[in-house]
Amino acid sequence: MEVATGALGTLIPKLGQLLQDEYNLQKGAKKNIEFLSKELERIRAALCNVGEVPVEQLNELVRIWSRDVRELSYDMEDIVDTFMVRVQGPDTPSKKSAKKFIKKLGNIVTKAKTRHEIAEEIKDIKERVREVAERRDRYKVDAIKPVKTLVDPRITALYTKTTDLVGIDEAREELITRLTKGDGMSAQQQRVVSIVGFGGLGKTTLAKAVYDQLRVQFDCTAFVSVSQNPDLNKLLKNLLYELDKQKHANIHSTMLEERHLIDLIREFLQNKRYLIVIDDIWDTKPWGILQCSLHDNGLKSIIITTTRILDVAEQIGGCYKQKPLTHESSKKLFYGRIFGSEGTCPGQYFEVSEKILKKCGGVPLAIITTSSLLANKSGNIKEWNDVCGSIGSGLARNPSMDGMRKILLLSYHDLPAHLKACLLYLSIFPEDYEIDKVRLIWKWIAEDFVHCEEESQSLFELGESYFNELLNRSLIQVADKNSDDTISSCRVHDMVLELICSLSREESFVTTVLGDSRQSMPSSGSMVRRLSLQSTTWPKMEMSKLRSVTIFSPAIINTMPSLSCCHLLRVLDLEGCKLKEHSSSLRFIGNLFHLRYLSLAFTGYAGELPVEIAKLQFLQTLRLYGTQIEELPSGIVGLTQLMFLWVDGRTSLPNGLLRHLPSLEMLGVVRVDSACIAGELGLLTQLRDLEVDLTHDKEGIWDENMCTALVGSLGKLHKIQYLVVDSEEMAANLEGSVESLGNLSYLRIGTATSLPTWIRPALLLSSLDITVVQVRREDIQVLGRLQALRYLDLTVAGDIVQVLERFMVSPDAFPSAIRCTFDGFTMVPSTFPPGAMPRLENFIFGIPLEDFSRGEFTTDDLALGHLPSLQVVAARLYGVGKVSEEVVTKVKDKLWREADVHPNQPGLHHLVAR
Repeated sequence: MEVATGALGTLIPKLGQLLQDEYNLQKGAKKNIEFLSKELERIRAALCNVGEVPVEQLNELVRIWSRDVRELSYDMEDIVDTFMVRVQGPDTPSKKSAKKFIKKLGNIVTKAKTRHEIAEEIKDIKERVREVAERRDRYKVDAIKPVKTLVDPRITALYTKTTDLVGIDEAREELITRLTKGDGMSAQQQRVVSIVGFGGLGKTTLAKAVYDQLRVQFDCTAFVSVSQNPDLNKLLKNLLYELDKQKHANIHSTMLEERHLIDLIREFLQNKRYLIVIDDIWDTKPWGILQCSLHDNGLKSIIITTTRILDVAEQIGGCYKQKPLTHESSKKLFYGRIFGSEGTCPGQYFEVSEKILKKCGGVPLAIITTSSLLANKSGNIKEWNDVCGSIGSGLARNPSMDGMRKILLLSYHDLPAHLKACLLYLSIFPEDYEIDKVRLIWKWIAEDFVHCEEESQSLFELGESYFNELLNRSLIQVADKNSDDTISSCRVHDMVLELICSLSREESFVTTVLGDSRQSMPSSGSMVRRLSLQSTTWPKMEMSKLRSVTIFSPAIINTMPSLSCCHLLRVLDLEGCKLKEHSSSLRFIGNLFHLRYLSLAFTGYAGELPVEIAKLQFLQTLRLYGTQIEELPSGIVGLTQLMFLWVDGRTSLPNGLLRHLPSLEMLGVVRVDSACIAGELGLLTQLRDLEVDLTHDKEGIWDENMCTALVGSLGKLHKIQYLVVDSEEMAANLEGSVESLGNLSYLRIGTATSLPTWIRPALLLSSLDITVVQVRREDIQVLGRLQALRYLDLTVAGDIVQVLERFMVSPDAFPSAIRCTFDGFTMVPSTFPPGAMPRLENFIFGIPLEDFSRGEFTTDDLALGHLPSLQVVAARLYGVGKVSEEVVTKVKDKLWREADVHPNQPGLHHLVAR
């Protein structure tokens, strides 16, 4: 699926399928399909050319023609898909042969009628295609020439160094001085600074830099975003949660009025010195509410706000007008992102670079987006000149949203067609929404945006490459990462979101119903096909052609009608809606024969999953985590195209289910309570991600053979990359032989009796998180030889600290380790001789204070100097209450001295353990 070509990318291959003998179409219908296929290929080629021309440069007649062709392609695909569903539809099994025979006769009659109907529909479609073909010739669409050529997307020059903070050192120090030094105000008075500047100037980056440098001086801190259309109740809850995540972990699930929330914040802050950043304020109303909460308690608290609007900044107070980057900082940012530094830039690019930088006007977002674009063109000076000429000089004269739009549009138009569709799809998400990567990619797949050229290629892995490309082009931003430093979620910059929302409207791509009942409607003559609901009431609109529904307002579920008439629906995302009281309202799901993506995740759904789900033969993704479904219906065995199944650990699977789901690539969290289920996992040879929960069966009995069967299954999963094995109440014995884990990069086990023997140096593990009952000397030796291991968290279960026999690993141990944690046993730096752990930046280890007092360890063992890349150290002090204060002080002082003399002067934390 592509934006410019509508559904033609998927439609044309489907027409080819209809010509196969298994569909047994009438001879006339086959001829018409052959005609359609050839004509649509020509139309698609014309649309591709049109799609490479900026919308604003197109003739209005051509724009209308393009829209009509896209709508026609959607209609045609709907017809073809409906026919395929009706011909291939599942036959309900029956035990009696007479009933089978009668049903078979009925199916023959029904399918014959279906073939006649599609023959008539294809005849009608043929006339519509002829009409658009005639208009194509009349408007001379084929004569349109693209304004650019596709380039090889080279990204090797991107992100060669961290440049996020380029050019803000002076501004950061100026703000810190302003907030912390005397300037006529009372020494105890609350201080406020409001950073103001247009979008993309780096206000949030500056605020975050100040926040990070000052936060250690305060009792509590928070960083919250307001955004353009804030939910004040949610905003206050966010503030409470940021102030104390542990105390207010469930604040978002409570029903509290704003006045009560204000009182809670005031009470919490009453005797605390706080630092709070309120990011992206658009008007004074939310500030007025927040100001009531952030009263001046006379403890020199600090508030930093950011806004694009000068009047708002002046009313808040402490107005600080952010300046664009200096020319030197602009060059550092620009050249750094493309070539690594200015010194490595080829001479022929200097002149055009200076022109581009002048037009960017010192705006960081403009420089970042432009440099990301040019990094893909670093071998062609003509393309650089074309980019320079396309930017115009709007930013140099008036750094406004219009000028920035031109910059961002350049990056959009440079995207391949498939990435344009993926980017525009992000317009379904609200402002400042944290978008889960896995959720997003499976939705792309369900929408047909991801196409594999080879059958062996994973759709998800290809979709993940699309995601990474959008990151590399600076069109989305990292929001959060997993413990192994892989990206888990993203956000869309406000300015990029505004751009893609406007493009989405122009392309009739997504219909958005906003919280204030405003609607982002498709252009005239277009149907509602993708619907994003951010309102509390269900909209009144024609939905017969609806393909996708995503709900972001949980309350709207109370007014949601049955969607049984939406037969063409491919995506139904109810994630986060409150469905606990609506367990009987989802029976309509059985009528959604085209459904590929269904999410009830985090809805609290407490009923049984409708048995009608068995009819969804094309379902690819089923997300049920965060529900209270105790058991899946037996009919789920018919979902043979299912690739992602995500259930809660409490959910039981029907016996024999897994052997019927050969397409599964991601499975979690599957409850494994018998050797039978553990053995069935070995049949899922396409699995890449697996999370299992080893537990007792329904009678509370532990199957002793379960772990053996699981290890046997792992040996058959040749594609597995991500593996999590959790166990309940008792340690799991995961010993055995596993020969084929060559692709495994992430492993978490909790708990195992000891380090499994199949964890050996041949594995390419990047991240290992494991809890064992006992750690052995040889275990550390094995782990040290894992050449790709970057993140290690090794924990020993139990309340008694385990002390290993003194030994040293080899000088080349842990060659790739960046972060290591040794918890529940002692592992001091002197264990690692010079040469070991050369890249280690974060280190958490235990110090046995009783052994120090007995002379078994000395302060010479605290050899931080052995670790040349060290940045952060956390030392767990075991047995603080069992030794003299003199011993504790001696060890702490030694650690401080070593940190001070270390070339990196790493941050040091003392953690009192048990």
